[in-house]
Amino acid sequence: MKLSDVVYKTYEEVAEMPRFDFAKRTRKTSQFVKPLLFLLSFVEYTKRKTKVTKINMKGLKPPYILLCNHNAYFDFKVEAMNLLPHAASNVVAVDGFFNRENILRLGGSIGKRKFINDPLLVLNIKHILKNKKGIVGIYPEARYSFVGTNSSLPDSLGKMVKMLDVPVVVLLNHGHHLSQPFWNLKKRKNRTESEMTQILTKEDVKKLSAEEISDKINSAIVYDDYAWQKQNNIIIDEPFRAEGLHLPLFKCPVCKDEHHMTSKGTELICENCQSKWYLTEVGQLESKTDTFTHIPDWFNWQRAEVRKEIEAGTYHFEDDVMIDSLPNAKGMYRLGKGHVIHNQNGFLVTGEFSPKFKIEMKPQESYSLHVEYSYFGKGNCFILSTLNDSYFIYPIDQKNSVTKLYFGVEEVFNNLKNKK
Repeated sequence: MKLSDVVYKTYEEVAEMPRFDFAKRTRKTSQFVKPLLFLLSFVEYTKRKTKVTKINMKGLKPPYILLCNHNAYFDFKVEAMNLLPHAASNVVAVDGFFNRENILRLGGSIGKRKFINDPLLVLNIKHILKNKKGIVGIYPEARYSFVGTNSSLPDSLGKMVKMLDVPVVVLLNHGHHLSQPFWNLKKRKNRTESEMTQILTKEDVKKLSAEEISDKINSAIVYDDYAWQKQNNIIIDEPFRAEGLHLPLFKCPVCKDEHHMTSKGTELICENCQSKWYLTEVGQLESKTDTFTHIPDWFNWQRAEVRKEIEAGTYHFEDDVMIDSLPNAKGMYRLGKGHVIHNQNGFLVTGEFSPKFKIEMKPQESYSLHVEYSYFGKGNCFILSTLNDSYFIYPIDQKNSVTKLYFGVEEVFNNLKNKK
C-alpha cells in the first residue's frame, strides 16, 4: 500500500488492527545504517554548498539532545553530515515510518503521534541518552515551517530537558524552506547555511529552572528564511516559485476574502478583487496594492485576524470531511464521511460511518495542529491523534483553509492559557 492509495475499511475493521508499538525499546543507530545516511546526504549537501558553523561544540561528546528547526527533508541530511561518526536517534511521526518501519528502527528512530502527550516517548528518549549514551534528535516544531519562520514550541520541552539532565545543542538551518517550501515541494537550487551551537551545558541544565531552559531554547530557535534570503541576495529564479503560496497566504489583505486566493508561476492572485502580487527572485512581494512585501508579515497578519475573531467570540470552523485512519505504519484506511466543528470549546468530530466514532478534544489538550497541503494528492488536511490512532481529516470544501484552522487551534489555546 502507498500513502496515496484510498483504501476503504470499516471503523470496526480498523479498530481490530494492531497498533504501532511505541513501547518497543529504541536502539542506537546501527553501524550498518551510518554509511547509508552518508550516501543519502552527501550529494545534496555538497551540491548546495552547505556551510555549517559550529559554536561551543569543542570536546562535546554524546549523550546530548539535538534540537533542530524544521523546514524540509534536507534538515535530516545536514544533521547526518554534521554528527558523523555519530548519528542521532530522531523522533519521527508515525506516517514517517510508513512502509519503512524496519529500516527506521535500525536507524534508531523513535515513533510519535503528533501533538499529544506520550509518556512512552520520554521513556525511549531517556533510554537512548542514559542507557545507550547516544544523541536524540528532536524537531520540536513538529512540522515543516509554513513560511520559513519559527513556530511555537511546547511548554513541556524545558521540563523534559531538565529531567533528562544532558547538554542541549541547537542546529539552526537557513535556506531549507527556500529550497523546498512546505507549500510547493519542488526543489530550488539555492545554497544553505547553518549554525550548530551547544546552548546548554550539563551544568547549565542543573542550575537553571525548567522555565529558564525553555526561554533559552525559544531564544535559540528563531529564524526567518525570507529575511535571510534578502540579506544574502539569494537568487531563486525558478518560474514556478510562487505556485502554492496561496495555501499559507489564504486571506486577501485588500478585500479580506478568505476563499479565493490562488497562485500561478511567479504570481499570487486574489480572484475575488483581482489584486496581484509578484514574488521577486529575492523572495519579496511586489504589488500595486499598499499591502505586504514580506511573506511572514502577511502570515502573521492572518493570525492576528483569527485572534480578533476569537476575542470577539465569532470564530467558528465547520465542514463535512473525509476521514482516514493510520493505526500503524503498514496501512492508511478511508473510514468515510464525517463532520468537524472547531470553536472555543475545542474539536468535535463525528462520523457518518459509525455511531461509535467520535473525537472530542478540549482546547487545552493540544497547543497546536498539524496540517498538510495536497497530502499525497488527496487534498489539504489536518491530523488529530489519540494514543491509538492518527486521523487525517480532509475538508470536503477545500476552500476552507486548514491554515486558518491551524491558527484557530493555537490562538484558542493561547487565549485560554492567558486567561488562566
